Amino acid sequence: ATGNTIVLKPSSEDPISQVKIAELAEEAGIPPGVWNIVHGGRNVVSGMLDHPDIEGICFVGSTPVGRDVIYRRCGETGKRVIAMCGAKNFALVMPDADLDRTIAACMTSFFGNAGQRCLANANLVIVGEGLSEQEHEEFYQEVVERFVASASRIRMGYGLDDTVHMGPLRDKKKRDRVVGYIEKGLEEGATLLLDGRQFELVNDIPDTCFVGPTVFENVTLDMTIAREEIFGPVASVMKARSLKEAIEMIHQIPYGNAASIFTNSGKWAREFQYNVQCGNIGINVGIAAPMAFFPFGGMKDSFFGVLHGQGREAIRFFTESKVVIQRWF
Repeated sequence: ATGNTIVLKPSSEDPISQVKIAELAEEAGIPPGVWNIVHGGRNVVSGMLDHPDIEGICFVGSTPVGRDVIYRRCGETGKRVIAMCGAKNFALVMPDADLDRTIAACMTSFFGNAGQRCLANANLVIVGEGLSEQEHEEFYQEVVERFVASASRIRMGYGLDDTVHMGPLRDKKKRDRVVGYIEKGLEEGATLLLDGRQFELVNDIPDTCFVGPTVFENVTLDMTIAREEIFGPVASVMKARSLKEAIEMIHQIPYGNAASIFTNSGKWAREFQYNVQCGNIGINVGIAAPMAFFPFGGMKDSFFGVLHGQGREAIRFFTESKVVIQRWF
């Protein structure tokens, strides 16, 4: 759309989707040399970062790589950069929330794609704004019971089966990593309400790469499962006495990719959207994904660069501005 040729290096762990898109581009008549794919690992990335004919780099991946490799090297070589990195997203449930719709939204945001997306929620905070301690505890128990009950009913199996709600993780290595986080949560003192290591599949397929919906409570912000991006179907449930406290909890995490609030109060929604240091804000939306004509936000350790992907900011990134001053006689 902006007249650039591109060199795309897909993830070496999951390259097929980008290959298929390139095949469709070729089939549509895009000339050879405009849409290019290069497979490989770190050596390919290093070559792209150092090549003088590449003027800009767009990256999606982990914060350590985005911050310490991509962003730093682009600064050294004078390339413009969009580095979209890790996340640890929060969802707040306020006392006035529509719980039926809230729980339904949470199921897709916490467990959709088996938690393998940067906008997946990971920490569920049940807020007691305006409630007594007893009322807050009762509200907390109601939300937790509904959340766990719905998560336990998620159908797992072959991802292309229309009756299945959740498919596998990317591979066995990924599955082992998520299981490691579950075990770490138990070691650090969290309470396991729903154990994703035990599950049933609706299809007769190997279970090698599956982990079921997992729910922890009694989670504190110093725990690994509360701070690190697991990239799997693991939810940590916490309490906050007030909206202010809940926002402060979000700010104790180094990431700032997305955050959601479920409420019918315009006051609470405005306070949340103006004060939370995250780039993508959801109001009664579990997956705070902007439409393509808006920028994909990100703050703190979730984003490195100046211009974001999507929308007008992406157009500015992929073009050079030109100013013409004219006078005619």
